[in-house]
Amino acid sequence: MKEAAASRKGEFIQTSRAQGARKSTIWGRLRKDKWLYVLLTPGLLYFLIFKYVPMWGVLLAFKNYQPFLGFWKSDWVGLEHFRVFFDNPEFFMLLRNTLLLSFYNLIFYFPAPILLALLLNEIRVSFYKRTIQTLIYVPHFISLVIVASLTYVFLTTEGGLINEMLQKYIGHKIDFLASPDWFRPMIILQTMWKECGFGTIIFLAALAGVDSQQYEAAIMDGANRFRQLWHITLPSIRSTIIILLILRMGDVLDNGFEQIFLMRNPLNREVAEVFDTYVYMMGITQGAFSYSTAVGLFKAVVGVILVLGANWTAKRFGQSGIY
Repeated sequence: MKEAAASRKGEFIQTSRAQGARKSTIWGRLRKDKWLYVLLTPGLLYFLIFKYVPMWGVLLAFKNYQPFLGFWKSDWVGLEHFRVFFDNPEFFMLLRNTLLLSFYNLIFYFPAPILLALLLNEIRVSFYKRTIQTLIYVPHFISLVIVASLTYVFLTTEGGLINEMLQKYIGHKIDFLASPDWFRPMIILQTMWKECGFGTIIFLAALAGVDSQQYEAAIMDGANRFRQLWHITLPSIRSTIIILLILRMGDVLDNGFEQIFLMRNPLNREVAEVFDTYVYMMGITQGAFSYSTAVGLFKAVVGVILVLGANWTAKRFGQSGIY
């Protein structure tokens, strides 16, 4: 009995010493890198205040929120708003429009920065390379309002440059802005023109980390530019491409409100109405706060599921995921 008690006492003392050592190590690291943590504080506060604290608002999706009653006194309705949303005849129209835009973005826009980065990487004269990079970065900093205005100026039937040229060469104009058939191509082209150049930054950074000795060895083996691209460059940035693709899956139901809202009109609404604009119309213009919150929560849940699924799939195929 005495030996067992002594053994337990010894284990307790060792555990206490280990915990004390860990605590001292943690505080020692905090004291050592205190200024780094001070620099980290604004970022942490930003995410805490603007990202995590507002998350309590998703509870509106399960309430029949009445502004004059307040949040806590409004009645709980459970999943009623979700049932109404899924039974809404417009649900499948919204889902179709949102998924089609996301699919086109994935097919046409996502590979574009990769191809552009590969082309820029082949430019050997640094002056030309920096100049081209600067020019293709500029559209990213242009407001979407300006982009929409430029689109109207070029494509309007009332004196638009494109339509004036069509009138001259083919004898008639095309109402791009009101045609449902042209809405999705306009959105994709706007996105590619505005964001494609800026999207090359990550891929150019990944390409800068490729070991130049691999290219030298490939040249010694007689590999041409295409072989070097296929067997060295692309495998070197494959992990970056996969991670960005996984993150992209989280935005499948998020097409961006501002761009769609600026380009939609009553004539193309059947293809232009997506979840983002629907949430705005129901929540802001019609005051259905709980209903629009339910729609937004549905988008968020689907995005999380797609990200987790894409990450799991990537790991199943032996690739590195986001975690």
